[in-house]
Amino acid sequence: MKIGVVTFPGSLDDADARRAVTLAGGEAVALWHADADLHGVDAVVLPGGFSYGDYLRAGAISRFAPVMETIIAKAGQGLPVLGICNGFQVLCESHLLPGALIKNNHRKFVCKDQVLRIENNRTAWTTGYDAGQEITIVLKNQDGGFVADEPTLDRLEGEGLVLARYVGDNPNGSYRDIAGIANERGNVVGLMPHPEHAIEPLTGPGTDGLAFFTSVLKAVVAS
Repeated sequence: MKIGVVTFPGSLDDADARRAVTLAGGEAVALWHADADLHGVDAVVLPGGFSYGDYLRAGAISRFAPVMETIIAKAGQGLPVLGICNGFQVLCESHLLPGALIKNNHRKFVCKDQVLRIENNRTAWTTGYDAGQEITIVLKNQDGGFVADEPTLDRLEGEGLVLARYVGDNPNGSYRDIAGIANERGNVVGLMPHPEHAIEPLTGPGTDGLAFFTSVLKAVVAS
């Protein structure tokens, strides 16, 4: 299975995401923001970083990249898409996911090992976890506060679309401790922390992030 990882100007974690795909057993395919062709990939990762320097708003310019026009169309047809950190911001700016990511409430960049609780293990990216399972992966962001209006938050809660929540202190002021969400179909997922930095014991806080990538490979086989 081929998993594409998009590189935007300012992406920082594209190489890490490709390595995670490889360790999970997939074939990582580098995708370029200015190329609308997805080159036959079975799923897509939008990596973390500061695309276009986060000018205007984080992810706001990348939303108009040629590759995103194709991804938006393919996501509507069921293509699995994972947006990590800046990728989550791009998904919200693209209206593939609701809400927005704003500056951390303490106005400081945060970098730490973060405990999450998996709330939704029915998506293409989370079937490798148990519902309620607590995992530790890396969090590093400046614009990581997830916000939405109350009706949207209630809908996310009521429809089981909250993917993961922060455990312990809320590190960035996200409403209702939300660390990640999914769309109704479960193929599009946005996550603020970085599972690609927790895939092997040598680096990072362990291997708790690897199941995001093994999950999507199993989902592709099953589709």
